[in-house]
Amino acid sequence: MMAPLLLIAAGGTGGHMFPAQALAETMIARGWRVKLSTDARGARYAGGFPAQVAVERVSSATFARGGALARLAVGPRIAGGVIAAAVRMLRDRPAVVVGFGGYPSIPALAAATLLRLPRMIHEQNGILGRVNAAFARRVQAVACGSWPTALPDSVTGIHTGNPVRAAVLERAGAPYIPPGDYPMSLLVIGGSQGARILSDVVPAAVAALPEGLRANLRVAHQARDEDADRAAAAYAAAGIRADIAPFFTDIPRRLSEAQLVISRAGASSIADIAAIGRPAILIPYAAAAADHQTANARGLVGAEAAVMIPEKLLDPATLCAQMAAILGNPAAAARMAGNALTQGKPDAAERLAALVEELAGDTA
Repeated sequence: MMAPLLLIAAGGTGGHMFPAQALAETMIARGWRVKLSTDARGARYAGGFPAQVAVERVSSATFARGGALARLAVGPRIAGGVIAAAVRMLRDRPAVVVGFGGYPSIPALAAATLLRLPRMIHEQNGILGRVNAAFARRVQAVACGSWPTALPDSVTGIHTGNPVRAAVLERAGAPYIPPGDYPMSLLVIGGSQGARILSDVVPAAVAALPEGLRANLRVAHQARDEDADRAAAAYAAAGIRADIAPFFTDIPRRLSEAQLVISRAGASSIADIAAIGRPAILIPYAAAAADHQTANARGLVGAEAAVMIPEKLLDPATLCAQMAAILGNPAAAARMAGNALTQGKPDAAERLAALVEELAGDTA
């Protein structure tokens, strides 16, 4: 008998794709077949998925970008994607379809709705994204990565936590080396697409640190291609060793080696920081829909595992002061690392997998 099929639908950012990857890894370990439905942009983040996962590219689009003509084409493109997804499902019927958000998840979720297949969504943030909000009443289960998650009336969420990839789980709870008079690592991550403000502010803040701290510091900084040269020049001018790249494929290792993390407050970044257990300074993306990154940050901040600086208040002096307070106090940094671990949900992928199998069993 052929193994049951899980179809995962996810959008084109790491925030959607990384938890989707974690579920794929877990379901394959449970003996399922897994397919991924995404667009060309999302396929760029599919390199870490298990080799057994077949990637199906779909036609999708967003109303959020482009001019009037581009917006007029959105409906037909999505409709074409829905038809193509439905045809694929009729050829190889999924036991369950799970959407992780983003416009590329629309075709698979819409097709599953039309074909009345078991389906659910997973929302990583404390506030539903647009696509997940549109499908929340049309699925059998809404899994929530953050808690509490703001949900529409009559919709009940199930708190699973945000799944983290196997590479993160391998380093979960890795021993933390507090800052001291020896080489230290600072990790700067702005989400899978980088963050211009971090490239503008962090190098200047690091340069302003007391000499005793600055001399021991090495930096790994994720920066957009268009910001990388500027950030590299700023670090070099201050005599700071810096590894700069648009995307790090080895974030789990870098997290486990870091004495301090400076990060946006995307749900996947928060989940990784909590699983491994590291002190953090969080700068939520001010333009995030419904300010969901501020909501994401509250768990670590409330647990005294992280400091949050609103983007409008971020400048080199403010960031430097917070960095010095953490790196200059080993005992406080160690407490923050321990507190971060209390917010982790290392079994989130298993919880989500159990929910998938429950849905499949209800309709078997």
